[in-house]
Amino acid sequence: MSAAPPYTYRTSHGNIAILRLNRPSTFNVLSVDMMSTLQTELDSLAADETISVVIIRAEGPGFCAGHDLKEMQERRTDKDSGKAFFKDLFSQCTRLMTTITALPQTVIAQVQGTAVAAGCQLVATCDMAVASENAKFGVNGIDVGFFCSTPSVALSRNIGRKMAMELLTTGDMLSANEGVDVGLVNLVVGREDLESATMNLARKIASKPRKILALGKRAFQTQIQLPREEAYKAMEAVMVDNLMMDESIEGFSAFIEKRPPKWPE
Repeated sequence: MSAAPPYTYRTSHGNIAILRLNRPSTFNVLSVDMMSTLQTELDSLAADETISVVIIRAEGPGFCAGHDLKEMQERRTDKDSGKAFFKDLFSQCTRLMTTITALPQTVIAQVQGTAVAAGCQLVATCDMAVASENAKFGVNGIDVGFFCSTPSVALSRNIGRKMAMELLTTGDMLSANEGVDVGLVNLVVGREDLESATMNLARKIASKPRKILALGKRAFQTQIQLPREEAYKAMEAVMVDNLMMDESIEGFSAFIEKRPPKWPE
């Protein structure tokens, strides 16, 4: 009997890594096993100084259907009706999402189909998103008596509060183009162009100096959590530190000398 395929698998194209969610028959639900394997890959990438950009994509017609409701329902037979399991599950998911936010690499979601609940949370957590024109997005836990509270954290940091509450309370879906309009998605393309469009964006970012990209992502994530005055003060210090780096010295010199920069390794 052949072994089951991996929940996720990773390939690399130069300094771009691609992580594929690989449970198309379940619409790539974020089961305990799926999140565990994805966490392992992300932890490995966090320490990989050869990678500048990470693309998260999925196999099959759907991007991600959120948490595995069947897995969750089965645990209601536990002595505590599943409470301990649910607590661990959401803690595991929070760790996964915060790992993506803290990852030194820029993370792009490549969304070919529907992303709902924690699947929409995954898209919102990524730094950028490219979607096919038939992709859809929603936080529709309300339809099964379950308010998408943890997905609301990432969603409300991408789109306006009133729109976020509308989606959370109605279960309505956004089209790919509506995702662009509200700030959840960067770019919408035809299904046949999705892979090339995502790779083009990834290559453009990956051509920039890796250490400065990492510094910039860390700074961006820091400042959006701060009040305006504190954010400016914190970013002043980042700018000074940036100017002391070899990449800045080379970039300025190249600009003045009218030549392409040669970024340090």
